[in-house]
Amino acid sequence: MKGLGRLFDIGTGWSPVDLDTLNAATGKRVDMAHARACTFLVFCAAGAADDLVLDVQQHTAYTGGTTADLDSTAVATSTGVVEWFIKAETLLDNDESWSRQTQTEASEVTVTGATWGAMEKIIAIHVDADQLGDTYTHLSLNAAVTTANPLLSSCVYILHDLVTQRAPANMPNWLHPGAANA
Repeated sequence: MKGLGRLFDIGTGWSPVDLDTLNAATGKRVDMAHARACTFLVFCAAGAADDLVLDVQQHTAYTGGTTADLDSTAVATSTGVVEWFIKAETLLDNDESWSRQTQTEASEVTVTGATWGAMEKIIAIHVDADQLGDTYTHLSLNAAVTTANPLLSSCVYILHDLVTQRAPANMPNWLHPGAANA
């Protein structure tokens, strides 16, 4: 059995988009019933010195329901992000190291434009399923920029520590388990 389906599965947050055009990207939801963790991978082209704000959201349903920030301020029984990682360089070529960033518990991660704006970037934010508040079942990641300058970005969700391992073709519908995959 390969890694896909045994160790991890992959989903989309948002397809390549110019965050300036939309001024934000709303991430797709993913159900955490079949994975113990999700790592959000955000890819960004080099841009202006704009801050990129990534915001982890939790939801009570695959559509509709209640949405809240993933932090203890919004939902007392949840825990927000306290660390994240970044690879950044003028031109990413796989010789970069991950740089660990720490912060006070929050749903938002701010990638400071003055530090990293002119570089290509990969940002990794890890969230364990048990960080979700009581009754919350789904996660998503949103993105916004602080000013109107072009910033190409995409986001991939890596679901890992799978509860049930399956062949890739038999992986569950990550938005609404129990429903047929589209």
